[in-house]
Amino acid sequence: MNQNEIGKFIASCRKEKGLTQMQLAEQLNITNRAVSKWETGKSIPDVSIMMELCDILGITVNELLSGERIAMEDYKAKAEENMLLLQEKKAKAEKDFRRVEKIWLIVAVLLTPIHFAINYYFPNNNGTGIGLVILFIGLIMYTVYFGQHYEIRLK
Repeated sequence: MNQNEIGKFIASCRKEKGLTQMQLAEQLNITNRAVSKWETGKSIPDVSIMMELCDILGITVNELLSGERIAMEDYKAKAEENMLLLQEKKAKAEKDFRRVEKIWLIVAVLLTPIHFAINYYFPNNNGTGIGLVILFIGLIMYTVYFGQHYEIRLK
């Protein structure tokens, strides 16, 4: 799954349909800058609009993710390849997220003793701001953890 190939494919399909970037963007209720980013390979369409984009361009999602037209005899193999690539991309994103989460934890663990030491040795010091930093980091970490491990359901 190559973003540049996907972008070129979107551009060629759009031109085949006789649409400008602005017209395609209007049909999808997005900005023409988003379409431009797809076509230059800077990003790919969001999952929420892929089906609608494919309907407008007259292609399948599998063709979109492949960045090319797919013959029927190759369709199943290409679909499996795309699924594997998406799973790899998801696993990498989760791994990167875990790394960022660990870095936040390390920063919070390191800043807490520093904050306590400053308050212990300089009790009249009100200008460090480390307490607020620790509080915000803690809130962010808690929110991220809560969002990952719990599901909120309304009755």
